[in-house]
Amino acid sequence: MPARNTPTKPSLRTLCLMGGCLMGGIALFHGCGGAPGESDSAASADSGDDVNARIAAQLAAGDAIFGLFSGDHTAGGGAAMAATRPLDFVFYSLESGPFDIPALQSYAGGMAGASMYRDQGTHPMLLRIPPIRDGHDEARDRAAQGLAAGVAGIVYPHVETAEEAALAVDALGDAAWPANPDGHLISFLLIEDQVGLDNAREIVSTPGVSAVSPGPGDLRRVYDGDMEKVEEAIQIVLAACLEFDVPCGVTAGVDDIAMRIEQGFRVIIVTQPEAVALGMAAAGR
Repeated sequence: MPARNTPTKPSLRTLCLMGGCLMGGIALFHGCGGAPGESDSAASADSGDDVNARIAAQLAAGDAIFGLFSGDHTAGGGAAMAATRPLDFVFYSLESGPFDIPALQSYAGGMAGASMYRDQGTHPMLLRIPPIRDGHDEARDRAAQGLAAGVAGIVYPHVETAEEAALAVDALGDAAWPANPDGHLISFLLIEDQVGLDNAREIVSTPGVSAVSPGPGDLRRVYDGDMEKVEEAIQIVLAACLEFDVPCGVTAGVDDIAMRIEQGFRVIIVTQPEAVALGMAAAGR
């Protein structure tokens, strides 16, 4: 695991002090340099301007929300993402390869700085970490690092059991939503294996889980490319989410996003930026 602080890259707190996370005195990237679940004083002064509270508020209101994969893990990639409008969140993955928090900080700083330049709010970020099954203590530590860097929530891939789901919620601390109805941190669980599907109802019904999604890409490998079985698996997860009133996620593009919203999916990771506006229209936003 790389060191948490790299001399050649500015920390997120440094970027905040440089203005990358502030606009008009309001924190745009919640928790810059703070501990997991710790509110920034400027953000807490006006919770409506706390960018990371948006996702929980939208899900609590029953809205469908739309995110986009991050693209390049660089300050330039973050700056480019800042121009993507409309958008509810950025999906930033460190599931494989180096667990590079300084790169995430640089990306966030680039996005916040470009947003400030354009006089726009920045986008909240959800961070995908390696699977919990790789090590419970390691998962907690990685979640803590991501939250300290200011992400709005943690994405947990390959969740297989209710025990892992409970750990995913607990790792977010007292600010986890909806375990804390006033919380702002999101636990987003991905079911991507047969054992996870077998335990889908137990995973989804774990108290405090924010959202659950099937992982079509990995499920495609599980079922050797049999797309009928992949769709059956997707619907198993959706049925569990609808049963227990937990927001369900999925990936979608321009051709199927309206269908997925009609089916009841509420956390949509788009594969094409132009799908966001189509999805929002289909969701009545």
